[in-house]
Amino acid sequence: MTAHPDEAMAISQRLSKLAEDVDGDTATLGWILTQLHERAFGLFLLVLALPCCIPFLYGVPQVVALPLMFVAAQMLIGRSVPWLPAKLGARVVSKDALTNLAHRAGPWLRRIEALSRPRLVALTHAPLNRIVGLALVLFSASILVPLPLTNTVPAVAVVLIAMGLLQRDGVLIVLGGLLGTTWIASLVFAGASLISLIRAWLGL
Repeated sequence: MTAHPDEAMAISQRLSKLAEDVDGDTATLGWILTQLHERAFGLFLLVLALPCCIPFLYGVPQVVALPLMFVAAQMLIGRSVPWLPAKLGARVVSKDALTNLAHRAGPWLRRIEALSRPRLVALTHAPLNRIVGLALVLFSASILVPLPLTNTVPAVAVVLIAMGLLQRDGVLIVLGGLLGTTWIASLVFAGASLISLIRAWLGL
């Protein structure tokens, strides 16, 4: 099978081309998904997670986290190609936002590309990629928590995992998994401590 020409592009280049290909001022998530071809899982996760890496960002994480969880869940159940229902696929992002995203993320993505290489590739294929999908679902759910910085750390974890999937680099996947798991554990610990303090204060 002959690879699609876009498959040979570096990830940073592909993100820039995606922004350039938008016809009009906005693009739907469904349209974006159709442009990503065989790299759809990794690139779609990357496109959705990158804006959430910005600290103290409200609104955008809540818009993209649900589609992010939905796509991650499809990895978990073993789908080979991601799909979005009409309601999620109809959500829009502006061309300017995509262009700005590609410009700001480009230098960081190029650094990751320069350091990454195929390693621990079993993590990028079935059945181990289903475990990766489960981790992505949890990290994406964490992005929805409306507290300061709760979107940034799990989003960075998703970006690392997405780059690992795209570059067939299991080391990046492991790093992203460790970062996200540590963050989830911290949230659980903080929540449990808060509940204990409230119970003690109320004398329960």
